[in-house]
Amino acid sequence: MSTPIDLGMPVSGDVVELILDDHRRFETLLRDLRDSSSDRDAVRHAFATLHVAHAVAEEREVYPNLRRKHAIDKGEQEHGEEEHAEGNEALLAVLELKGTDTQAFDDAVEELAKVVNHHLTEEELTILNPAREDVSQQVRDTLGEAFARERNEQVAQDCGSIDNVRRLVAAARREGLLDDDGDGDDEE
Repeated sequence: MSTPIDLGMPVSGDVVELILDDHRRFETLLRDLRDSSSDRDAVRHAFATLHVAHAVAEEREVYPNLRRKHAIDKGEQEHGEEEHAEGNEALLAVLELKGTDTQAFDDAVEELAKVVNHHLTEEELTILNPAREDVSQQVRDTLGEAFARERNEQVAQDCGSIDNVRRLVAAARREGLLDDDGDGDDEE
């Protein structure tokens, strides 16, 4: 039996700070995935749940509202969605591995870390900074509540299950969010 990992269940706050809190959780979980003495199976399940819940909440509640407020444009929104899809694809590779003490697991975690860390950096620079500068505190607080509600609903639905991540990756492929070769390096 895996050890449950606390993902936090915020109910309100500045959306920028809530997203940054999750980003720090991602970094901690990635460190734990690399640590051979940790319960890697529990960590990958927690990471999967947080990754999917966070991405769905951003895509449903945050990105469209920031776009309506002119803090981000359509291209930035679409790029964020593409990077979430790439993260789900790399996550699926980690979830599909049976063992957690193999070189294949370590390699898959390294790829996941590369994809996720790239996204965290870009999102903090191109989405969260404009949100801080161009959106009022009241709107950020309202968005924070909506983000937290959607995120928590996704967590409660076990959104990080391997079957759900497979479904998300398949949908992203159909929508053209992922490269056919799966490496995600064709566009920069």
